[in-house]
Amino acid sequence: MRIIDIIEKKKDGLQLSAKEIEYWINGIMDKSIPDYQTSALLMAIVLKGMTVEETSNLTMSMLNSGNIIDLSSVKGIVVDKHSTGGVGDKSTLVLGPLAAACGAKVAKMSGRGLGHTGGTLDKLESIPGYNFNLSKENFIKQVNEIGLAIIGQTDQTVPADKTIYALRDVTATVQSLPLVAASVMSKKIASGADTILLDVKYGEGAFMETKKDAELLAKTMIDIGEHLNKNVRAMITDMNQPLGYAIGNALEIKEAIDSLKGHGPKDLEILCYNSAAIMLIQANLYSDMESALKAVQGAVDDGSAIKKFAEMIKAQGGNAEVVNDASLLPQAKHITVIKSEGSGYIEDIMAHQLGVLAMQLGAGRSKAEDDVNPAVGLVLKHKVGESIKKGEPIVDVYHDNELNLEWLEKLRTSFKISQNPVKVEPIIYKIL
Repeated sequence: MRIIDIIEKKKDGLQLSAKEIEYWINGIMDKSIPDYQTSALLMAIVLKGMTVEETSNLTMSMLNSGNIIDLSSVKGIVVDKHSTGGVGDKSTLVLGPLAAACGAKVAKMSGRGLGHTGGTLDKLESIPGYNFNLSKENFIKQVNEIGLAIIGQTDQTVPADKTIYALRDVTATVQSLPLVAASVMSKKIASGADTILLDVKYGEGAFMETKKDAELLAKTMIDIGEHLNKNVRAMITDMNQPLGYAIGNALEIKEAIDSLKGHGPKDLEILCYNSAAIMLIQANLYSDMESALKAVQGAVDDGSAIKKFAEMIKAQGGNAEVVNDASLLPQAKHITVIKSEGSGYIEDIMAHQLGVLAMQLGAGRSKAEDDVNPAVGLVLKHKVGESIKKGEPIVDVYHDNELNLEWLEKLRTSFKISQNPVKVEPIIYKIL
């Protein structure tokens, strides 16, 4: 078998066999196939696509390139979720404790953020003392004891994906549905959960720009799950504006805490309550959305949801008092209030641009080795569709360094105001 023949076959639009895909991935791992040939095959895949069977075989070969966590010793059905990423997306921090408070076993491996979207680990790291480097034994022990653990992905988890992603990033081959689907699903399956809920976002601040593209990606990943005998469901959700109000690590922790106490942003609440309810159904704890949603609301109302979050923080070495005292989280040196320059209705909030601006404050990283400042970020004062008057606050900037004029001008242009009422899209477009 030769890699050049495999490249030629895919270039001609033919289906690769499981053995050919396995040969390629093994060659990546033992370095017998050079990067330039992998890059050529990646481009052929982008141009010619892959069938569900090919994508499933790619997922399995990538999955088998590293360690697969065995969670069979967890008592009960283990649930997990994955979001395709977005600005202000702190949903894991809310729906994890919600589901666990209702009896689900939530075992979550999360990553760091890169670019304009934040990572769950970066957010959790803003909690003093929080440790996401648990051993496998302690990870399983914690899930069994309190029903919830959120840890970091290891270098041994799907190492082939790291090599492939690094090449995709520099060869204009990131935008490929089968490559995205295989990357996501290989990591999720390697995490060992019995069920997976996918939150596939669309819009200006998301990887997939349209509902149609997001739905196609979601269906592809569900098909892969079925091919590999996994219970996979998906939500298609709106990311044409930031999720919630807060963008930035400690600020998003505070907003997640508010949501678990029942007074967070409405869009975040709707998304997380429904996500947690679906996970409860996947765990066979409830049979329908009505009863599952009632249980989720009950966990907020009786305080068990926020208590579960505090339990997880304490179990992983963090200061659980942050749930009662937000001043224990990192604090920015300055807060600058930006006021609206016009009156009307907020027509658009450019999520991607705000994510980049928050990253430039230090809330994210443009390169993997960049440091993150947990205290800085943005807090919106209004959402799309709401009315605003000239001179009213539109966004608060939490910063340590002086704000330059060019940055401030980009911030102001991130908000578009209309004189006419604006129709607001529902946060959840479809559940598959």
